[in-house]
Amino acid sequence: MDIIGKRRVYLAISAILVILGLIVLGVVGLNLGVDFTGGSLVRLRFDRAVSAQEVRSALTTGDLAEMDLSKAVIQPIRGTSDVQIRAQVGGKPLSVEQVSKVVDVLSQRFGSISVVESQMVEAVIGKELLNKALVAIILSCVGIVAYISFRFEFKFGVAAVLALIHDTIVVLGIFAILGRQVNSPFIAAVLTIIGYSINDTIVIYDKIRENLRLRKKDTVPEIANISILQTMRRSIYTVLTTLLAVAALYLFGGVSIRDFSLAIIIGLVAGTYSSIFVAPSIWVEWTLRDRKRLKPV
Repeated sequence: MDIIGKRRVYLAISAILVILGLIVLGVVGLNLGVDFTGGSLVRLRFDRAVSAQEVRSALTTGDLAEMDLSKAVIQPIRGTSDVQIRAQVGGKPLSVEQVSKVVDVLSQRFGSISVVESQMVEAVIGKELLNKALVAIILSCVGIVAYISFRFEFKFGVAAVLALIHDTIVVLGIFAILGRQVNSPFIAAVLTIIGYSINDTIVIYDKIRENLRLRKKDTVPEIANISILQTMRRSIYTVLTTLLAVAALYLFGGVSIRDFSLAIIIGLVAGTYSSIFVAPSIWVEWTLRDRKRLKPV
């Protein structure tokens, strides 16, 4: 199996995924939770599936018209009869009384309704959380480059971080397409994915470094390919066993951690792919170009 021999194909696939992810993020955008936007997030469970338009009509007419909920973000949850409503009144989260009023009015229109989740956060706190999340991710990437550069070499570190950026954009893009909520647990999931993926990558790097010493007659692509094949079984077994645990968490862990579990599942698949097909390929391509440039004429 010649993975490195087809490295440009895999790198092209990853580049396409990243570009598509960025386009989706730019056009569709993320469904930011109240952790970041401020306001109230209320998830309601109806007796039957209802459309966003039906709910919006009920929120903007009659007894609720005075609350001015026309800008509320209404999102039916696929595969369920739940509807998620994110709203503010006068730039502030809804009070307990206002949430109760919304539930009462919707119950009169659609029948029995139960509140699955209700949370409130100020916009200032949301902005602070977003800034801290971005700083945490950036510092993680800088620390990874520094550590891998010290343990291996600078090219390894940059290639690993580029693979991590690939994983993050893939997860963000899929969440944007699905309209799933991005909140504080999602950031925790992204940081978990980064840690898991970089561990897989370092295992391959360690094998490459070992083979560089032992197989001096082999070319760089051959050494990288052999190293990947020597560690592939370990990588696949590890991700499969982890996926089983996370899938169980997704199916049986409850609504509150379902988006977190989904992000982990997507990230595990993307991270395993990038560890095997992306990070070593970037290192090989970079190393070969440097050697060609430095080769005497």
